[in-house]
Amino acid sequence: MALAEELECLKAIALMGGCRGPVWVSSQTLAQVLEASPQTASRRLKALESQRLIIRTMNPDGQHITITKDGEDELRREYAEYCRLFAHEGSHYALSGVVVNGLGEGRYYMSLEPYKKQFLRHLGFEPYPGTLNLRLGGPDIPTRKKLEALTWIPIHGFSADGRTFGEVRCLPCRINEIPCGIVVPGRSHYPEDIVEVIAAVGLREALGVKENDRVNVEVAHD
Repeated sequence: MALAEELECLKAIALMGGCRGPVWVSSQTLAQVLEASPQTASRRLKALESQRLIIRTMNPDGQHITITKDGEDELRREYAEYCRLFAHEGSHYALSGVVVNGLGEGRYYMSLEPYKKQFLRHLGFEPYPGTLNLRLGGPDIPTRKKLEALTWIPIHGFSADGRTFGEVRCLPCRINEIPCGIVVPGRSHYPEDIVEVIAAVGLREALGVKENDRVNVEVAHD
């Protein structure tokens, strides 16, 4: 198995095109990419060659290098490990925020029939006409940003009575044992420290919370 520094060298050659065919590489050029000395770059190339991870054809002004099938397999193993490391399946995220008053728009939008039907289809409940707004603290904002990489459910916009209502994104979540959904308007710039949550019930009443009380939200992504 290649050492970490040898894998770094192998990856650098792959990024130059070494998996597609021979690429011209000099020790000096490779050393600059690896931020190492030419002697160190040369040693790593020899180590890769001895493990049959690359094939080298030497020339007076440099060398042509091709990554072998074994070399590709080594890179694929490394890639698979990173995929497992950063995979979102089965991931669990927890957010904590304090209850804040919204603008009252959630009550109106959650009462619109086209939105209600889509939430019922995707989340399994018809939303209570209103949302619970939470303001996140500093430590929770990076976690909130990670949620953007998950698969959100699109709630499509529609036109009615001469008005156009935009798309909404939704992410299933739970507060205590209550099924909920985080909703984000699709077109507007939404504050990164605010989370807006819907449920089948009025969450303030169901949770017995008021402004400035803390609420924990759990997102379990399958």
